[in-house]
Amino acid sequence: MRGGGRHLDEDDVRVRARGGSRPRTRKRPKHEDASTGMVTAVDRGRYRCLVEGREVTAMKARELGRGSIVVGDRVALVGDLTGTPDTLARIVRVEGRASVLRRTADDTDPVERVIVANADRLVIVCALADPDPQPRLIDRCLVAAYDAGLDPVLCLTKADLARPDTLLEEYASLDLRHVVTDHDGDTAELEELLADRTSVLVGSSGVGKSTLVNRLVPEAARAVGHVNPVTGRGRHTSTSAVALPYRGGWIIDTPGVRSFGLAHIDPDDVVAGFPDLEEAVAECPPGCPHTADAEGCALDAWASDGRLAPTRVASLRRLLASRTGEETA
Repeated sequence: MRGGGRHLDEDDVRVRARGGSRPRTRKRPKHEDASTGMVTAVDRGRYRCLVEGREVTAMKARELGRGSIVVGDRVALVGDLTGTPDTLARIVRVEGRASVLRRTADDTDPVERVIVANADRLVIVCALADPDPQPRLIDRCLVAAYDAGLDPVLCLTKADLARPDTLLEEYASLDLRHVVTDHDGDTAELEELLADRTSVLVGSSGVGKSTLVNRLVPEAARAVGHVNPVTGRGRHTSTSAVALPYRGGWIIDTPGVRSFGLAHIDPDDVVAGFPDLEEAVAECPPGCPHTADAEGCALDAWASDGRLAPTRVASLRRLLASRTGEETA
């Protein structure tokens, strides 16, 4: 070696050890002996599942990657399925979903958030007072329900504080199934609608959703909050979704929402979420954006002569505009 440096031979060179001779494979175990369960709650990476009548705590197997697992999912589990304290099973497969209810943070956020899986009925819970009704949130939930293939039901609470007539009149053309409840009133009609179904309850904070769940399933003991008299907003009391067995079906209670973004839904499907406007939309010129300044939009003529409720037309246009950031969600 030049410059007087010492010569190197193979004994002076560190050779990085290779892995074993066993070749890598993309094959994953099929877990044909896995047991089937339903996810009833999710908490910080731990999944509470009902497996053959037992509550089992599980974690997600690494092989599932980053895919989300949500309340309502049917899953395959292996490992310790005894349900005894301090035991942990593994979720190794998520079965196909019959339905998925999604939302986004706002109408321009591309990130979908799956709320629940495999529900067949969406119960939109809205207070008639304290806090005031939110028709625009109802409209958003209806669009999401139709998009997910869920049967929507409007549940109006706190009827002891205000009458439901005005709000119900707004949805008369939609033939929307509804129930009206008060603090101590009979819930028989709602109970009948929930029996043998998987129903997810959605509503803003403070509308009485958790109170309603506690009346239907007393052992649930869901935390109940109050409405701030200054802001008119409720305090979040339910922090995560939970599925509760109920009369041959399930009630899935969800945390109160402040917004219900629809960025994941195509504009044409947003329009389809207003079936009472369908006939008018059919008369619009091809490619009509259905905005207030759209030339020849039939919604204007139908609203002006009383064939459509102007509030419904305004709600659709507000939703479409909010997708481009022109209106707030």
